[in-house]
Amino acid sequence: MDTFWNGDFAAVPTDFPRMLLGMLVAFLGGHVLAWVYMTTHSGLSYSRSFVNSLIVIPTVTSMVMMVLQNNLVTAFGLMAVFAIVRFRNILRDTLDTTYVLSVIVVGMACGTMKLTTAVVGCGLISLIMLYLWFSHFGTRHRYDVIVNMHWARPAAEMGELRQVLHRHSRKAQCASQRSHEGFEGTDLSYRILLRDPGRMDEMLSELRAFPGVSRVTGLLAEEESEV
Repeated sequence: MDTFWNGDFAAVPTDFPRMLLGMLVAFLGGHVLAWVYMTTHSGLSYSRSFVNSLIVIPTVTSMVMMVLQNNLVTAFGLMAVFAIVRFRNILRDTLDTTYVLSVIVVGMACGTMKLTTAVVGCGLISLIMLYLWFSHFGTRHRYDVIVNMHWARPAAEMGELRQVLHRHSRKAQCASQRSHEGFEGTDLSYRILLRDPGRMDEMLSELRAFPGVSRVTGLLAEEESEV
């Protein structure tokens, strides 16, 4: 164990209790921000991988600062490596970017002979990644189905339609309402949390038979992870 804890051969020795404290506080801070993002996010575009990245990136960044430790040469080397990754590869998933950032920092730690820092940091980041995967953190289940339909009657008579939706659902939210110039009626899109998910076909059949409603389609939303 003495060999392990003295495995950093850099010019400045590493204070490992302080290192672990910094990375854990960064992890908790990212967790808080991720919870705030999940709570306050609105709209249809929601990415679970982005939420996970909000947790991992602060931890990786704290490790970056520990590797640099006011070392100007290492800082320029980090900028050069990031420039290569940025211009040679396009990563569409934010979590993929986080993995790339993680392996770069671990490689930098090894290259600057901060071997114990690399091992401890890699282990902690790996545990965070496994925790996010195992707990499905960032997954939201706020509705069961998206229902699209065309409403041909006056907008003042939509109350009858809402009664049908609320009879089958615990929550029905109108996500989109569009009227087209030169065409009668309105295209509606509802996000619905069903009282009984097994009776979705019954609700769709009742909507199709409702006067003034046409072009009824239902899209299951089992997991609001990437819309």
